[in-house]
Amino acid sequence: MAPGIWQILIVVVLVALLFGAGRISGLMGEVAKGITSFRKGLKEGAEGEEDEAESSSISEDPPAAPAEASREDEKTRQ
Repeated sequence: MAPGIWQILIVVVLVALLFGAGRISGLMGEVAKGITSFRKGLKEGAEGEEDEAESSSISEDPPAAPAEASREDEKTRQ
């Protein structure tokens, strides 16, 4: 059974009385900031993936030689 309009109204009034209008509006402001930063992060992530794809196809650097790393390890052990 779906709640009626009066039941929803009573719940809203009780929540407003318990938490206060200032606290609820502050909480909603924080939720809005979180959503905005999440969307911004998604947009930057998508742009970053496109940049990585372009840069990897343009320049392919050879990986570092493992022999250099083993020489450094030998020096630190001695």
